[in-house]
Amino acid sequence: MGASPSPYVPAPEHGDLQRLIEEVFEAAEGPRGARTVSKLDLLMRADIDDLSDDLREVIDLMPGGRFERRRLCDQMNSIITAHGWAYAYGTVE
Repeated sequence: MGASPSPYVPAPEHGDLQRLIEEVFEAAEGPRGARTVSKLDLLMRADIDDLSDDLREVIDLMPGGRFERRRLCDQMNSIITAHGWAYAYGTVE
């Protein structure tokens, strides 16, 4: 894991997790609003997108199971905030 980002300067990777969320839910099956994704879906997309080590850590800390979008975002935002990375990397919705 690299050096922690400054909490007051957006990192070059700012918004990468939001893009990942958009991509995994776009690829998920089912009607919009009812789609769910798994931690494995997130890990595979993170590999495809070549996420940084810090952002990969956010996904690694996610519990197993399937998530609807709101629950997934709440969980990710909790992890991001606990690390003090909200400003550097952004939160997700």
